[in-house]
Amino acid sequence: MSQAELIELAERLETYLGDPHDPASRMSFATVLDHDERDAFPYALIGMLRRWGFLDYGLPAEQGGKAGSPETGFVLMRLIARRDGATAIAAGLSQAAFAPVWIGGTDEQKRRQIEDIHHGVSLAWGLSEAAHGSDLLGNEVVAEKVPGGYRLTGEKWPIGNATFADRMVVFARTGPRRGPGDFSILVVDKWTAEPETVREMPLIKLHGVRPLDLSGLRFDGVFVPDDLLIGAEGQGLEIALKTSQTARLVILSLALSAVDTSLRTALEFAQGRVLFDRPIVEVPYTGTQLAESFADLMAADAMCLGAVRSVQASPNQVSVWSSAAKYLVPTLLEGALSRLNVVLGARVFLREDPRYGMHQKMLRDILVTNMADGNTVVNLRNIGHELDSLLKKARTATPEEREEAVGRAAVLFDMEAELPPYRPWEQELSSRGRDDAVLASADGLERLRALADAAADKDKDRLLLAAGIAGELLGRLGPLEERATALRQELGRGYAQSAELFELAKEYCVVHAASACVLTYVHSQRSMAGPLPSPAVLLLQLERLRKQFHPYEPYRDPTAADEVLAVLTRLHAENRLLSHWPVTLAGPAEERAPHAGSTAGAAPEGSPA
Repeated sequence: MSQAELIELAERLETYLGDPHDPASRMSFATVLDHDERDAFPYALIGMLRRWGFLDYGLPAEQGGKAGSPETGFVLMRLIARRDGATAIAAGLSQAAFAPVWIGGTDEQKRRQIEDIHHGVSLAWGLSEAAHGSDLLGNEVVAEKVPGGYRLTGEKWPIGNATFADRMVVFARTGPRRGPGDFSILVVDKWTAEPETVREMPLIKLHGVRPLDLSGLRFDGVFVPDDLLIGAEGQGLEIALKTSQTARLVILSLALSAVDTSLRTALEFAQGRVLFDRPIVEVPYTGTQLAESFADLMAADAMCLGAVRSVQASPNQVSVWSSAAKYLVPTLLEGALSRLNVVLGARVFLREDPRYGMHQKMLRDILVTNMADGNTVVNLRNIGHELDSLLKKARTATPEEREEAVGRAAVLFDMEAELPPYRPWEQELSSRGRDDAVLASADGLERLRALADAAADKDKDRLLLAAGIAGELLGRLGPLEERATALRQELGRGYAQSAELFELAKEYCVVHAASACVLTYVHSQRSMAGPLPSPAVLLLQLERLRKQFHPYEPYRDPTAADEVLAVLTRLHAENRLLSHWPVTLAGPAEERAPHAGSTAGAAPEGSPA
């Protein structure tokens, strides 16, 4: 699907869902908050999305779906999640549960499941167990081989859509031990199971994504026929890990969407709230907080752009791209939402206005992006396991290897570049030191400096500053390798589990993100629409990443924040997605009137209430 086709599809979904501020629209904030207040599963919203055809964009076209790229599903998911993360997850779980079938299933198995999905069947992905969490080798659900199939015993909990779904794709132990080759994937159909062999476990009340069905299934010797074994017996761990690589990227759409919605709320409030005869958006500190939050969102957006496209353009590197993004994106964006709390002040506690109620909901909902499909610890551990080889390759890569990375980076970070076909079974569980973002970074800096040479005035200055900061961040790789080597020598076998290694992994993720920002800017120049690309936005993106290491140092160009705020204001006024993707959102064409509301008391200048 070309960029133009994807944008047209996204805007069709937006038009169908309608302006979320309009209570009469198909998926309004008022409706979403009502579901959230009542912990009510969004049956009607999911049905509406199914009828529109949303599920097809996560199912392979070869067997009856419409998906050719995970990027399509990611962009569509953002548009749903900016209204409600719970509905986005619930609607997308059938796609996530189908992923093991896509990776390991036969053509007939894929066709059969997709045909049934078209007839209303929904799926759940049965991976987690209460006692084991991310320790998949510890899982205790057992599939015993019997004539014609398997007998499945044990519990899967907590599982999204476990009660709502008709079938569960289950990760189960089929071998005598708990080694990597002792697990398999099977599909359990609730409606063909013998009585009393499948039981739904109670729904869990949640802090965020409250309407979501998070529950579980208990299996008491349920029979699963041979033709519902996905892949070969013993291939389950490999399939599950590859499934998780993609799942952890898709859920990041919720983090981007949460900040998109809350940033608009905070901007409108700051434009309309007048203290001491001027809107608080004109208070320098408030304006800077808004600009910083937008810059963090755009840095996360750039990181996700490359990571989501990597499953097609660099499938042998997804282990690094998905883990780096899954750690850093929620970390950055949780901080952005906390910053917006300061802008909104007392409004953070007012539940009745849908705008502020939605911000409170986003504060709660974003937490799931840090925990689901591999939490912070899991993803930093993944990076830590590969860190030595990544740092060595960054230093020793041959000119040919770097040139190949440059070619792939031009696809990864150009929204108009055609992607190779999506073949999820080609993903690998280790990158063997390869990270195209880092290996192509020198070329990205050269291109950025060339753009600076062709620019004028402030744009030229800001691009040169951006190149300098990016070069400084990328220059951390050498010292990072030296510290990793010293730590490994000091700790010996304890190195792989040390807290210090996790800190080194964090640093690598920030460097990876800096390269992603530069590569997005230089390769997607033609793909963006005004006021993007913006040298000021790029500069503040990189300044924000540098703040991870120097939190109290001043910005090189303090005036850049004013221009970043102007870019944010224009994108919002034009109903544009807060992203490098030039997607127009549903809503009135004219600039929405600022909404200030009211509150008791008044705050001093520079301290917005």
